Amino acid sequence: MTQIIDRPAAQGDSHEPWGPILRPVPATTELTMVQAINRALHDAMAADDHVLVFGEDVATLGGVFRVTEGLTETFGADRCFDTPLAESAIVGLAIGMAIRGFTPVPEIQFDGFSYPAFDQIVSHLAKYRMRTHGDVNLGVTIRIPSFGGIGAVEHHSESTESYWLHTAGLKVVVPATPSDAYWLLRHSISCPDPVIYLEPKRRYWARETVDTATPGLPLGRSAVRRTGTDVTVLTYGGLVATALSAADLAAERGWSLEVVDLRTLNPLDFDTIADSVRRTGRAVVMHEGPRTLGFGSELAARISEELFYDLEAPVLRATGFDTPYPPARLEKLWLPGVDRLLDCVERAMAQP
Repeated sequence: MTQIIDRPAAQGDSHEPWGPILRPVPATTELTMVQAINRALHDAMAADDHVLVFGEDVATLGGVFRVTEGLTETFGADRCFDTPLAESAIVGLAIGMAIRGFTPVPEIQFDGFSYPAFDQIVSHLAKYRMRTHGDVNLGVTIRIPSFGGIGAVEHHSESTESYWLHTAGLKVVVPATPSDAYWLLRHSISCPDPVIYLEPKRRYWARETVDTATPGLPLGRSAVRRTGTDVTVLTYGGLVATALSAADLAAERGWSLEVVDLRTLNPLDFDTIADSVRRTGRAVVMHEGPRTLGFGSELAARISEELFYDLEAPVLRATGFDTPYPPARLEKLWLPGVDRLLDCVERAMAQP
């Protein structure tokens, strides 16, 4: 691994065309989520030579999902490099580099591999900026391929968001579309606070036109993906597409669902949530993680506390089960899908 003693020298404007995914690089083009994240990393590294990318197999291989493909060839091994298989060391390195003025964007190869780095993230990364009274920024963005839906083996399909949300000092971001994947990552890298950037693996191959010239919604803003009048569905990441499919089926039964993509779980855009719930009077929260103490619990509690008199029914949750993540052949039975969401919608609509 390359040892960096001080800030890297500026790269100048002589970059070769970047990587095999996009040649050339127009401002508006159709991208998969993998390509959008790759493009965001490239553009951030081109704009600021203090941005570094590192992790297990990110350089030579280009990452397990090829998200970092071409970055080493374009920016050199001092700015995109492989690390040992040691997640705690990866995050510890990022913390030290951020203190020295770099902007690290480390990758944890899979969500279940983030647990060895838990102490570094919770005890140091999340707290250092406050401990220094804001004198030292910890602008570290940790990218983590996350959640299920691809039939992966054990420890490769975790829902870790509740751990990070419970840790004050961390921002938590979950894109659902290629456009959001690009802009949320650019905004995260520019943020002086540490960001946990959870990438929904099941959406890696989703494709849409991405405008890299017009800034997307900033951190802390939700997006209403579909308007409706009967029930608000609150979700994020890979389940946004599931909720939209459920809304199509619900319409055949005469139910109008409003789908809100939370996008950033912390900071949470509760104003958009509140506006939607006041219009519909009903809310269902959907997430992949287990039901107990999942993010749906916090949303249900806050909605009930602050919007009690606007509700026509209890806030319901469509979630994973309170069991360890199952083998791949049982994954579809474990993950919340259209049927589980529509069951909650039916219960909410049955309230007098």
